Amino acid sequence: MRYHVAHIELHFDQAWQEDVFVQSLFDAGFDTLDGQDAYIPSDVWEKNKSSIEALFAGEEKASLTGVKACPDENWNAAWESEHPIQDLPLGIRIIPHCAFGAGYHETTSMMIDALMSADVHGKRVLDHGTGTGVLAIFAKRLGAADVVAMDIDDKSVTNAQENALLNNEEIEVELCGSVLDTTRTFDLIVANIHRNVLLANMDAYARCLAPGGQVWLSGFYEADIEPLADAARTYGLRPVETVSNGDWRLLRLADTL
Repeated sequence: MRYHVAHIELHFDQAWQEDVFVQSLFDAGFDTLDGQDAYIPSDVWEKNKSSIEALFAGEEKASLTGVKACPDENWNAAWESEHPIQDLPLGIRIIPHCAFGAGYHETTSMMIDALMSADVHGKRVLDHGTGTGVLAIFAKRLGAADVVAMDIDDKSVTNAQENALLNNEEIEVELCGSVLDTTRTFDLIVANIHRNVLLANMDAYARCLAPGGQVWLSGFYEADIEPLADAARTYGLRPVETVSNGDWRLLRLADTL
C-alpha cells in the first residue's frame, strides 16, 4: 500500500481540542499520527485532498505545512527500524513490519490485558483488523480453540502469518473487505481499529456474535464511547464495561439475550 506523509503543526490551548481535531483527521482518512507526521494511504489522499486542505484552512490552531509521497520501501524500512521485535508476556514475540499492533501502544496493551484476565479457553475468537496478529496470537496462546484474524491490508495479512509461525501458533489469517462478510459465528470478537471502521462494522459484529458472546472494541477516545454504544444498541449489543488507558478507551459489548 502506498502512503503519503503530511507534516502538521498543532497549537491548541486544550488537550481535548487537539483530540477533537485529530479525530477529524482520522475521519478524513489518516490512519497513523507520529508526532508531527500524519500518514494517509495515497489513494485516500488523492481522493480527499481538497476536503483535508479545507479542514486545515478552517482551523487557525492547526497547520498543514507539507505533504509528500512516501515510497513503499522507505515506509517499510523506517517503520521496521523504529519498531524492532517486541518481547511480550507468555513468551510471545512480534515483528511489526508495516502493521500496527506490536504490543506497546495503549490500545493494544489494553486488549492484551483484557485477554489475559479473561477465560478464552475453548472459545472461537475473531480478531478484526489484526495488524501484526498480536491479539489473535495471544488468544490462541491462552487456549482459544479456533482463532480467525482478518485485515483489509495484504501486508498485514502476511505479517500476521509470519508472526503466527514465529510463535508456533495456528491461526487462520484472511484478507477482508472494509465490512466483514462471513457467516461464521464467534464467542469473542476483538477489534482494535479506528472508530469509523468500528461503526461501519457494528452490524457485522452483531451478526457474527454467538449467543452469550462478547465484542471488545478499542482504538478510540472517551468522546467516541457514546456513538459506539448507541450503534451497538441499534444492533442488539449491550455495553457492559469501559476500560481506560491514558486517553484511550476499550468498550466491552455483550448480546442482549
